[in-house]
Amino acid sequence: MAPANQPMYSKDEKALCFHHELLYEAKVLDSRPVDPNDKKSAYQYKVHYKGWKATWDDWVPQDRLRKLTDENRELANNLRKEMEVMRRGSSSQKPTSHKKKTDLSSTRGSEGRETPVATTSLAGRKRGRDFEVEREQDFRARPAIRIHMPDRLKSLLVDDWENITKNLQIVKLPVEFPAAAILDMYQEQEMPKRVAGSAEADILEEVIAGVKEYFNKALGRILLYRFERDQYLDIYKRTEHPTDDLAGKTMSEIYGGEHLLRLFVSLPELIAQTNMDPQSVNRLREELLKITMWLSKDDTVGRVFTSEYETADSEYVDKAKGDEKH
Repeated sequence: MAPANQPMYSKDEKALCFHHELLYEAKVLDSRPVDPNDKKSAYQYKVHYKGWKATWDDWVPQDRLRKLTDENRELANNLRKEMEVMRRGSSSQKPTSHKKKTDLSSTRGSEGRETPVATTSLAGRKRGRDFEVEREQDFRARPAIRIHMPDRLKSLLVDDWENITKNLQIVKLPVEFPAAAILDMYQEQEMPKRVAGSAEADILEEVIAGVKEYFNKALGRILLYRFERDQYLDIYKRTEHPTDDLAGKTMSEIYGGEHLLRLFVSLPELIAQTNMDPQSVNRLREELLKITMWLSKDDTVGRVFTSEYETADSEYVDKAKGDEKH
C-alpha cells in the first residue's frame, strides 16, 4: 500500500545532501517510503553526489537532504569553512594543560569566566543520558565544536566590549527588542520553510526553546562583564519583587541582541560538556549557524540590535570598581 503523503524531493531533482558534517550537491535518483505499509511513513531517497563515483550512491533519510537554495548554498559554504578552520587548528595545535578558549574570547579582555551553567539540552528536552556532563577525561577527548560567527556580528561584539569595558557604559534595560523576541521573530520567518509536523519543524521549535533556556541560565553566570554585574543584581531583584514592572520576567525578556551574541560565542564550550552524539551536534550546529546567518543580514541587524548604551554614573562606577578589587 503506497503512503498517502508525497515525497518532498522528486526524481532528478538537484539538492544538497549531508555526508558526515558537510553538505554536498547531489541528484535525487529515486525515492521510496521507509515503511510501505504505513500511510504516514517518512521517505528515503537514493542520491548521487555530484562529482563522486556511482559507488557512493546511497539511500538517505529525508532529514539529510536540503533544498538547493541560495541560503542553503551559503550554509554549505560556511560549514566547509568551519571544517577547514578545525583541520588547520588540529594540525597545528600542541598538547597543553590549559583550558582551550573559544573564538572571540579575546574580546572579553581580562574578564574571567565563572563556573559554567548546569548543562541542559539545547533541544529543549532531556533525553536519557544524552546530555549528562561528561567526565573530565572524556571531555578532553572530544573534538572542538565551532559555530560560525559572521564578520558583521564579530564587529558588533567588539563594539559591545569597548562600550562596556573601555567607555564604562551599560546597556539600558529592559531593551526594546529582547533576546526572546529576536528568537521568536527568527522562528516565525523560518517556520514557513519547513513542512508542518516534520522533524525539521520540531527541531526548530526545540532549538529556539533551548537557546532561550540557555540564555536565562547562562546570563548571570558567564555572559556578563564585571562592570555589568551590579546592574544584573538590581535587575534580578526587580524580577523577584511582585509589584515591579519586571516581576516574573526572564532574562531573555529583558536583555537583548548583544548578550545573545555573547551566548553564541560561549555555546561551543557548553555543548562540548554534553554527551550529545555527533549527529545531534551536527544538526544543532546547522540550526545555530542558520540563526547567526540570519542575524548578520542587513535588514535583521537594523531591527534587532537596537540596545542603547548609557554612561554609568559615578556612584555606579565607584561601586563596580570596588567590587572588582574583592
